[in-house]
Amino acid sequence: MTTQSLPARTDAPARTSAAKPAGRGGRRLLRQRAGRQHHAGPLAYVLLAVMAILSIFPLYWTMVAASTDNTRVSQTPPPFLPGPNLFSNLARAWDEAAMGKAMVNSLIVAGVIALSTVLFATLAGFAFAKLRFKGRNALLMLVIGTMMVPPQLAVVPLFMMMADLGWSQQLPAVIFPTLVSAVGVFFMRQYLTEALPDELVEAGRVDGAHSLRIFFSIVLPIARPAMAVLFMITFVHAWNDFFWPFVVLDMTNPTVPVALTQLSAGYVRDQSLIMAGALLGTLPLLAMFVVFGRQIVSGIMAGAVKG
Repeated sequence: MTTQSLPARTDAPARTSAAKPAGRGGRRLLRQRAGRQHHAGPLAYVLLAVMAILSIFPLYWTMVAASTDNTRVSQTPPPFLPGPNLFSNLARAWDEAAMGKAMVNSLIVAGVIALSTVLFATLAGFAFAKLRFKGRNALLMLVIGTMMVPPQLAVVPLFMMMADLGWSQQLPAVIFPTLVSAVGVFFMRQYLTEALPDELVEAGRVDGAHSLRIFFSIVLPIARPAMAVLFMITFVHAWNDFFWPFVVLDMTNPTVPVALTQLSAGYVRDQSLIMAGALLGTLPLLAMFVVFGRQIVSGIMAGAVKG
């Protein structure tokens, strides 16, 4: 029995050594296949190019219309190449619509609304996601239910409230009703539910930290990618908001969308002048995305990897 067991022991290392190269080769083949999955085909590049052209074309057409006169814009077919009147039309729109003051007002309004929405939505989202208190689900359903109410229904009571507070025709009348949004609360709640482990919150409790300390020391660093996205979305929405600022403000203290209505006054509308004003109102948003776009995208990717 001893002589019969010896060949089995001598063959085992040979089989093991023969299996190792096969295993390394298999892993190398899997890595090669995984690497090839990250390369897009020609169809993907064609679709991306088409989507990029469709996304850029409205901005390009705005620039073309702003660089011509009203006669050429009304032609059929319309011009598709920029004209020579871009800077003169921009200067006219700047002067006639008081765009300087309007941009300052829009920057104040959009900045304050975006910052307050990010702060309060993150606080509420953390409470709904990780804190346990009586009536939490009912309050969350109430917050979500407010998203189903049309904002036009609140115009009259809000206007009466702003008039009673003495804020009519002033920027606080635009800022105060939109300091926080239900969409932002729900967005941050969903993000923190997945991205914030319960173990980190419990570890903070064990160390003796209260809820605000946990929020500022643990929650904010984890929620930074979602906060960046929420800030940009809220800023753009507040910058472009027209209905409520048009109701509560006048032409002496306008935001950018309200100021642009001055360019459409008269019996004959100068479309090139209107497009020049729209281009002026869009440039700050483009500049903000160029400056902070990379940080926002990298923050989103970092949050996705951590998740």
